[in-house]
Amino acid sequence: MVESKIRVLVAKPGLDGHDRGAKVIARAFRDAGFEVIYTGLRQTPEQIVAAAIQEDVDVVAISLLSGAHNTLMPKIVNLLKEKGAGDKLVIGGGVIPDDDIPGLKAAGIAEVFTPGTPTSVPIEFIKANVKK
Repeated sequence: MVESKIRVLVAKPGLDGHDRGAKVIARAFRDAGFEVIYTGLRQTPEQIVAAAIQEDVDVVAISLLSGAHNTLMPKIVNLLKEKGAGDKLVIGGGVIPDDDIPGLKAAGIAEVFTPGTPTSVPIEFIKANVKK
């Protein structure tokens, strides 16, 4: 049996117009053997959840620099649950204050990666938490 690739949706919700970090992580995920779908800039939570379901991804990786993480990340988790896709691993990254991370985890974000995190760290987290 051929093992299928882990499928990761890299998403940029909200009005954040900076995607360099998202593109770096998307490339690192591809280089690690993941199948990557990148949504592009300025996506609504509804668009991200629709893409995650349509693409049948295992992981939703949310990149946020705009400061709206406490609103947008939990909204994506809740919409996934509402649409019957609450089993997807949801991770976040970007400029997120350490004080906000416990609340994000309580809202269903499995892990949060802040600037300076080596790309190997989220890659290994995904491999350890997604069984294919």
